[in-house]
Amino acid sequence: MKIIVPMAGRGSRLRPHTLTVPKPLIPIAGKPIVHRLVEDIAKVIDQPIDEIAFIIHESFGSAVEEDLVAIAKSLGTRGTIYYQNEALGTAHAILCAKESMNGPIVVAYADTLFRADFSLDTTADSVIWVKQVEDPSAFGVVQLNDKNEIIDFVEKPKEFVSDLAIIGIYYFKSGETLRAELQYLIDNDVVKGGEYQLTDALENMKQKGMKFVPGKVEEWMDCGNKNVTVDTNSRMLSFLERDGEILVSQSVKMINATIIPPCYIGNNVELENATIGPNVSLGDGTKVINSQIKNSLVQSNAVIVNAKLDNAMIGNHAKFDGEFTSVSIGDYSVLE
Repeated sequence: MKIIVPMAGRGSRLRPHTLTVPKPLIPIAGKPIVHRLVEDIAKVIDQPIDEIAFIIHESFGSAVEEDLVAIAKSLGTRGTIYYQNEALGTAHAILCAKESMNGPIVVAYADTLFRADFSLDTTADSVIWVKQVEDPSAFGVVQLNDKNEIIDFVEKPKEFVSDLAIIGIYYFKSGETLRAELQYLIDNDVVKGGEYQLTDALENMKQKGMKFVPGKVEEWMDCGNKNVTVDTNSRMLSFLERDGEILVSQSVKMINATIIPPCYIGNNVELENATIGPNVSLGDGTKVINSQIKNSLVQSNAVIVNAKLDNAMIGNHAKFDGEFTSVSIGDYSVLE
């Protein structure tokens, strides 16, 4: 089994945090989004992973590539890097990793996290992972027949046809078949809105009689902008606490400080006259003094003083002093 992860977009809706770090490497509860994503996929497929192929923009740089290869290595497999330097659509992005598209594969977009408890149906030609949603008009959805097979894909339906939204994770029994269908779109210039779309390849495969079935997830968590990313961090912390995962490093230094779980506290964090939590992640090396923080995500080596934060997201090496009013804030930053 191979995992293909298209992640060439920078994530403009999450600026300024993505000006220096690609969105899939933003930490959620102490681990990059893409790390948690491939970990959870590995649990669902429950079989050896031969390779994780990451599709990035070449401008991401060597440090990002090294981080991604290290993530794959931590899961006992090899990581490979491919480039998509033009935003030409989902089908084009996946096809950038065509050299790795052989045998069974999972394609997963690296801006979403999930929780699931189902067995992967490896007899199907494809499994499309879905989540029941209240407002299907905002999503691409699938229609099922009485055999629990997918018979149609509908993009943002104006009238109700299904409430099973496609979350952006797919299994294909044959990577070669998917590769051929994607190549067909490119060769024949099958575009919508100037982009080559994966759904067109899926429709072609369905018309040829291939069997598609849904894989239903219990939780679907987005990381599209600051508010939903902070919320995803909070939800993930609750799941990890329920699973019994140790979230607070033994190296944390506390002076007159309180931690209200669930919280992730990284290595060498210093807390002084501080109340942290619930639902807070503090990255390695962060210092918090004379402050209260809840429902927030703070990355590594930040310094926070005299603050009262709620629903906040603070970047790496940031310094925030709540007593000062003369500030220097970069592009796309928000103070509310």
